Amino acid sequence: MWWDKVAAWARSKSVWGIHFNTGACNACDIEILATFTPRFDVERFGILQKGSPRQADVLLCSGPVTMQTQDRLIRIYEQMAEPKFVVAVGTCACSGGVFHGCYGVDGGIDTVIPVSAYVPGCPANPEAIIDGIEKLLGTIRKPKAVKTPEAAKG
Repeated sequence: MWWDKVAAWARSKSVWGIHFNTGACNACDIEILATFTPRFDVERFGILQKGSPRQADVLLCSGPVTMQTQDRLIRIYEQMAEPKFVVAVGTCACSGGVFHGCYGVDGGIDTVIPVSAYVPGCPANPEAIIDGIEKLLGTIRKPKAVKTPEAAKG
């Protein structure tokens, strides 16, 4: 319906993000924080960084999921309001990276929570992070079609 399109448009114009490091080497964290500086100006897309998961729409994760941070990551994800999206930033967040197979590492972010967008790179530069968020916003703008019995009849 028309209100789904309006809601999707509004969601894509005011995205609030929160950043969580699950055990990265700190390179992707620096790049994520650099993305939010005035040099790259992501506020022109309506993207703001928030400090509380209850106010955030997008969870930007960096690093592989370790056994220590797994419960915290799940707790932060569950505290976010619906609809919520997760962006895995960096090779470690996408697949576990160089830490894949280590005894204290479970793997990428998608082993614990569903991921909406992947931004590969070691470290992922701010331009790639902005591109990944923009592609995520493109999917938010297109609401999923709901099949009704009338539409199924043709």
